[in-house]
Amino acid sequence: MSSLQSRVLVAVIGVPVLVWVVLWAPSLVMMAALALLAGIGAMELQKCVSGGLKRSELVGFSAICAVFTVEWYYDRPAHMALLFVLEALIFFGYAIYKAGEVKFAQVMAGLFGSIAIGYSFAAFLRMEASGIHRAYLLLPFILSFACDTFAYFAGMAFGKHKLAPKVSPKKTIEGSIGGMAGNVVCGLIFAFVMDRWFGGSIGYGAMALLALLCGIVAQVGDLSFSLIKREFGIKDYGHLFLEHGGVLDRFDSVLFVTPVVEIILNLVK
Repeated sequence: MSSLQSRVLVAVIGVPVLVWVVLWAPSLVMMAALALLAGIGAMELQKCVSGGLKRSELVGFSAICAVFTVEWYYDRPAHMALLFVLEALIFFGYAIYKAGEVKFAQVMAGLFGSIAIGYSFAAFLRMEASGIHRAYLLLPFILSFACDTFAYFAGMAFGKHKLAPKVSPKKTIEGSIGGMAGNVVCGLIFAFVMDRWFGGSIGYGAMALLALLCGIVAQVGDLSFSLIKREFGIKDYGHLFLEHGGVLDRFDSVLFVTPVVEIILNLVK
C-alpha cells in the first residue's frame, strides 16, 4: 500500500468514526475511546524516551495511569492534586526500586504522559458533562486540523522564511500565518452553522478570537512534540494511523487546543 493510499484509507475510516464518537456515541463509548487514545499516547511517549521497549514496565505504567487519569479528571476534577501525588509515587517509586536504571526523563515522560495527556483527552468528557451541544466537541479537532492543513498549503505556496528550523525545518512563517487565517475562517463557518441550524453560538467575534488563539496554541503543540521527537531521534511516535503516525503524531495539536477550548467555552457559556 502506497503512502497516499494509506493516508486516504485512514481519512475515509477515521473521520466518520471520529464524528460518530463525538456527536452520537453513548458517553461510555466516548470515554472508552478517549481512555484508549490516552493510554496509547502515553505508551508512545514512554517508548520514545526509553529507546523502544527497554523499560516495558514503565510503558505499562504509563498506559494504565493515563487511562485512569481520563476517568479521574472527568469524574473527580477537584482531587487533581491527589492523583498527581499517587502517580508521582508510582513512577519515582519504581525508579528508586530500579536503583538508578530508570532515568529522570523516563519518570517525567510517565508523569506527563499519564497526567497531561489524560487531562487533555478528559476535557471532551468534561465539556459534554457541562451540558453544551455535543457539536462543540468537534471544535478542538476543527481548530487543530484546519490550522495544520492551511499552514501546509500556505507554506507550500508562499513559504520563504523558516519558523523554527532547528525543530521542524519545513515549517515557515508564511505557513504559520496561513494556518491561523484558515483557522479563523473555519471557526466562523462553524459559528454560522451552529447559529443557523443548532440554535447556539459563542458569537462571531469571540469565535474569531478563539480560532486565532487556538491557531497559535495548535502550532505550539505541534512544534513541542516535534521537539521531543528530534531530541530522541525518532521519525514518528507510532504507526497506529499508518502514514499519519501514532496518536501523538496525529493529535499533538489537539492535546494543546482542547483545554483552551474547554476554558473559553466555560467562560462564555
